[in-house]
Amino acid sequence: MDSKSPEGEHPSVTLFRQYLRIPTVQPEPDYGAAVAFLEERAHQLGLDCQKVEVAPGHVVTVLTWPGTNPMLPSLLLNSHMDVVPVFQEYWTHDPFEAFKDAEGYIYARGAQDMKCVSIQYLEAVRRLKAEGHRFPRTIHMTFVPDEEVGGHRGMELFVQRPEFRALKAGFALDEGLANPTDAFTVFYSERSPWWVQITCTGKPGHGSRFIEDTAAEKLHKVVSSILAFREKEKQRLQSNPHLKLGAVTSVNLTKLEGGVAYNVVPATMSASFDFRLAPDVDLKKWMEPRITGTDNSDPWWAAFSGVCKDMNLTLEPEIFSAATDSRYLRAVGVPALGFSPMNRTPVLLHDHDERLHEAVFLRGIDIYTRLLPALASVPALPHNS
Repeated sequence: MDSKSPEGEHPSVTLFRQYLRIPTVQPEPDYGAAVAFLEERAHQLGLDCQKVEVAPGHVVTVLTWPGTNPMLPSLLLNSHMDVVPVFQEYWTHDPFEAFKDAEGYIYARGAQDMKCVSIQYLEAVRRLKAEGHRFPRTIHMTFVPDEEVGGHRGMELFVQRPEFRALKAGFALDEGLANPTDAFTVFYSERSPWWVQITCTGKPGHGSRFIEDTAAEKLHKVVSSILAFREKEKQRLQSNPHLKLGAVTSVNLTKLEGGVAYNVVPATMSASFDFRLAPDVDLKKWMEPRITGTDNSDPWWAAFSGVCKDMNLTLEPEIFSAATDSRYLRAVGVPALGFSPMNRTPVLLHDHDERLHEAVFLRGIDIYTRLLPALASVPALPHNS
């Protein structure tokens, strides 16, 4: 374990809190300060640093630790820089102060989602380099913008760039979720977001009449049908204790639009729905999510789960119920696992008083310090040789 700082705080925790204080909050994240912070880390660690501007003001920062066999596909450690907005009046402490209470809980937006993982990657690499290790596979750490608003000016564009292809990613780790039990959650797939707006047209007229074939009547049938499907999926989840949320398709009516006045029957009305499609939904090919292997015949899973077994960590493999940047990686053929090493911790991403205990954070560095050597030493796979 590293030495303590003069104030008695672990230097890794100090660095974590420093990163949390950078207000990379949507809708106007300070990406410039975050990139400068990461460039400084690269300089201190002796890592190559590449900045790829995928959209104006949206930079993907890549820190690289070369492997001894650069011909092998690399290990990609991904995290996002941005965090979701806050309602400051509901917070016990300033969400960008990174306040640490007497018990060791660090309160900050991004404490769980996912600035903890970014620093855990960096600190695990720092430890391993300081100990003189080298591994066959190159390790790339990517820090991407805009994940919290869909990744459309972040990972979605980056995976199409020649700079991404040059990384030769063979396997990736990305974000997961806290687990309130002793176990650690690991995500091998995720539901696909599908946002649908349905617009119905009908006969307009005066609000005092029984007009036939109105837009509202047509929309009512559509809404009723989709909400009936929602109830069916909800019942399927509730009736089967073995199913998790990610295994069923959720849908919610999120917007209703139409009309100009109380006494005018509108010619058009629309409803917007947020679908989260389970991986087994047979839809158009471009929407089908990839599934990362989770049996021991898969060398990546064998390396990952083997370390966890050696450390007596219980894993709970699941399908992620929301969406992360992993979907863009899987879509271009890079297997990815979503993993944030936080157990005995309530799930507080996007919530008021988001916080993480410093002991859980430090334990995560220990876990990555064991995971990275195993994953970066996976032998050449048959199709790579």
